[in-house]
Amino acid sequence: MDNREVINDVLVNLFNEILRLEEEAIITDKYKDISNNDMHIIEAVGLGGGNMSSIAAKLKITVGSLTTSMNSLVKKGYVKRERSEKDRRVVFIQLTNKGRMAYHHHAEFHRQMTEAVIAELNENETEVLVKALDGLRKFFRQYHEQ
Repeated sequence: MDNREVINDVLVNLFNEILRLEEEAIITDKYKDISNNDMHIIEAVGLGGGNMSSIAAKLKITVGSLTTSMNSLVKKGYVKRERSEKDRRVVFIQLTNKGRMAYHHHAEFHRQMTEAVIAELNENETEVLVKALDGLRKFFRQYHEQ
């Protein structure tokens, strides 16, 4: 295989592998009541919380789609809703203690994944990887906008 074929093969298989392994790593017995998608919603809510519109925008989904998932996460005790005192149409979302624990659990997987990559590289190689991944991110953003 030439370098282009290797890069293509790695990219195609790596995305699928990361999604599969991430789900195995983060949806443990302790978090078996939520999906990988739920965990990403918890990540988007973040430790600071936010309103439904800002969280939906982070996830690039509609507020309506988010509402369905949020209802489930509220029932399961991962998030709580609060209506704005100033504008009752605005709903703020905050992680509960259980939600914060799930958030940190997910963040730890990402930290370990990043550390595993960096541990194999010297400083120059890390800079090259960052540049390459940033180029890939730009490609996906431009592709999405088209």
